[in-house]
Amino acid sequence: MAAPEPISPRSPRVAAAKRLARRNFRGKEHRFLAEGPQAVREAAGHRSGADPTLTELFTTAEAAERYADLVAVARAQGARIHLAFDSVIADIATTVTPQGLVGVCRFLDRPFAEILDARPRLVAVLAHVRDPGNAGTVLRCADAAGADAVVLTDASVDLYNPKAVRASVGSLFHLPVAVGVPAPQAVDGLRGAGVRIVAADGAGTRTLDTELDDGVLGRPTAWIFGNEAWGLPEETRALADEVVRVPIHGRAESLNLATAAAVCLYASARAQRASGGCRSVTPS
Repeated sequence: MAAPEPISPRSPRVAAAKRLARRNFRGKEHRFLAEGPQAVREAAGHRSGADPTLTELFTTAEAAERYADLVAVARAQGARIHLAFDSVIADIATTVTPQGLVGVCRFLDRPFAEILDARPRLVAVLAHVRDPGNAGTVLRCADAAGADAVVLTDASVDLYNPKAVRASVGSLFHLPVAVGVPAPQAVDGLRGAGVRIVAADGAGTRTLDTELDDGVLGRPTAWIFGNEAWGLPEETRALADEVVRVPIHGRAESLNLATAAAVCLYASARAQRASGGCRSVTPS
């Protein structure tokens, strides 16, 4: 049987995929790009409701051979497979050095009410986070810490920005995420679900050490993280039950957003799992 011909660079499918690099087209089509084997593998195993998340996969011949198992899973899940020249992949992808695989995925965010109904114990709320790399990295940290959900307020970056998707390193497909929730609505909803609201900010009157010493981080907690450059505005800090800062014991001026988020989320994870221990990913 003859090998399939690569898709034409002028194909409408290629043009449609290329447009997804732009936010307005992502919003219109409710589709986004997942680039590289890690993201595509996670997308191929994920479902958006009753439908598979991955709808199309563009792959070079070399990548199709190298990742034959991944391509087979994508095909079995119903994704359309397009063999493509390197130049076509480069045209669709947003990375400087594409890895030969680009997937088209359905949006996968959840209604905020669905997250509340699940009675979460640990939530990361991204308020005024404008850098997509930071957003994706915080999502990855939340996933690693075992958080139950991530909420992006209406003042934060687009979850499906290609840089945010890449920075999440597949964690976007692991956690329930709600988007476009106004900060007051997010706080009211989470508080109504029995979750304590803690804003992470350098202006905090309490430190993370104090929170741990007092034993309050074992309670269901939502951490609010703000803009790396200027933190959280006063009106957002005022919504929280407590404003907490990460103590700087050395001479560093500050921590970047993702590092501070990791420290805070892991502190809560440790406190909440104190009696049952934590899952380790380190081989024994």
